[in-house]
Amino acid sequence: MSVIQVGIADRTRQIDPELLQETAAALAIQVTRDLGPVWNVQATVRALPSATHIPVGVWPVFLVASLPPGEGGFHLDKKNQPFAEVIATPDSNDWTIDASHEILEMLVDPMGNRLQTSLAIKISGNGVKDTTGDFEYLVEACDPCEANDFAYEIQGIAVSDFITPRFYDPVATSGTRYSFGGNIKAPRQILPGGYISFVDPETDHMEQILLLGPKPQFKDLGPATGSSLRAFVDGQTYQPVLENRKPNTALSERCAEHRRKRAAAANARGALYTRLASASAGSTT
Repeated sequence: MSVIQVGIADRTRQIDPELLQETAAALAIQVTRDLGPVWNVQATVRALPSATHIPVGVWPVFLVASLPPGEGGFHLDKKNQPFAEVIATPDSNDWTIDASHEILEMLVDPMGNRLQTSLAIKISGNGVKDTTGDFEYLVEACDPCEANDFAYEIQGIAVSDFITPRFYDPVATSGTRYSFGGNIKAPRQILPGGYISFVDPETDHMEQILLLGPKPQFKDLGPATGSSLRAFVDGQTYQPVLENRKPNTALSERCAEHRRKRAAAANARGALYTRLASASAGSTT
């Protein structure tokens, strides 16, 4: 199996370079340790020193100050190779969750057209339930559980929860993990702040159920256009999801404290090795 290379580059020039490096390292762990065994992908993640110098073979994820109206985070270039854009500002570190989201979804479905057939769902009360027929679900690994409340931490960096392939099982079974963090408890469940997209074969329209408020909302996006279903969906969904998003203050504070302690430990270890190096140099003179 070939190894995919992902690179994060800061177009804003406002993000702390050390945080960028730490984020890339944490996402490399997430991809290798958490995502890879579940979705059968192999990839590396690194921070790129320049947003204008993208090595051949690297799928870039650009940190940007804003996105044009009607544009989502996922894109295909002129050669139909994936890249992503993530809004990042120096006054909030929530962008690390968004970067995780985009990278995980890019690796699970590089072209943005992966469909998985499973039981149809309909709105029921404050959630959804299975109904008759089948939908072709767009495999967007983070969307059903994308809210910041369901993120988790890797080495002081907040990253996104993501669904597992069992999310599309016909029925719920005990002991089954439907999202990596265990936040989703049953197949096709949508958590608050998340959504799910699907093709209804009866209409051939791309449709959605979104849980961005107190109750689920159905949305008919119409016939999909363009070369990527995910880019089509993102273009119509990114802004309302962004406007609904709320910070996970407790997780942000815990991550900041974790990074502070890691930095203190790293400084202590650096001082130790410096003393060892000086002692070694002294013994040879």
